[in-house]
Amino acid sequence: MQKPTHTQVIGITSGRSGVGKTTVSVNLAVALHDMGYDVMILDANSSASNAQAALGTHCPLNLSHFISGEKNLKDIILSRHYGIKLIAGAKTIESMTTLNGDQATRAFQQFSDLEESLDFLIIDLPPGTDPSVLSFMACTGRRLIVVRSDKEGLADAYAMIKILCSDFGLDRIYIIVNAAKSDEDGKNLFNHLNTVSTKFLNRELHYLGCIKQDELMMEASENHKAVTEFAPTSQAAHDIRHLALATSELDRKQYTEGGLGHFVERIIHLHDLKMT
Repeated sequence: MQKPTHTQVIGITSGRSGVGKTTVSVNLAVALHDMGYDVMILDANSSASNAQAALGTHCPLNLSHFISGEKNLKDIILSRHYGIKLIAGAKTIESMTTLNGDQATRAFQQFSDLEESLDFLIIDLPPGTDPSVLSFMACTGRRLIVVRSDKEGLADAYAMIKILCSDFGLDRIYIIVNAAKSDEDGKNLFNHLNTVSTKFLNRELHYLGCIKQDELMMEASENHKAVTEFAPTSQAAHDIRHLALATSELDRKQYTEGGLGHFVERIIHLHDLKMT
């Protein structure tokens, strides 16, 4: 296993709620950890602590305690029994994009201090096209969008992709199809979305893979467990491991000057990212 040179920051979101975005985020994090990587989740769902609930825990401290100066970054990190780390964003995730000078310097230093001990930072973002969500997504190195096979969901996903491409000029957008009927169904859904994106946005999307329909995935979630632990031989566990492998093998050239410090710098200078 080849460890990345710098922490890979991955944003995961969806065009709408109910497509299994957080389930994918948590299971992907656990599968990456099982491969030997050091992983942390930033639960950026401001209104519902989804990642915390999925892991059967609650963070007593959150990002607001760090931004206010009450606590250091390491003080608000919770370690889970899987070995992955967790930070709660609470309702202050938007404030990361409006840090003052002293806060920005402190954030840069303390996030950078985690660089050597962290291979992946997975940010579980709220669904939808709220400007603060997409702004935060634009700061990540990789953007993973979870979709399901329904017209409304695809339309919402496309609306999000359109803003990311046209307003921020982004590429490296990856699609994960959740609850696909088959591998063929997952690939067909991606091809449809990619065809529309290529035609109207002149932007090619990338297919990371699919998770096929499996009741054991839902049962694992209901028991606040990763499916690879709850049902390690299930189809869902197999698919999650495949996604984790695909994620670990993504081109890493952009991370030569990347990592957590680069991620925080992009947040601090967010107004420079948005294209005019």
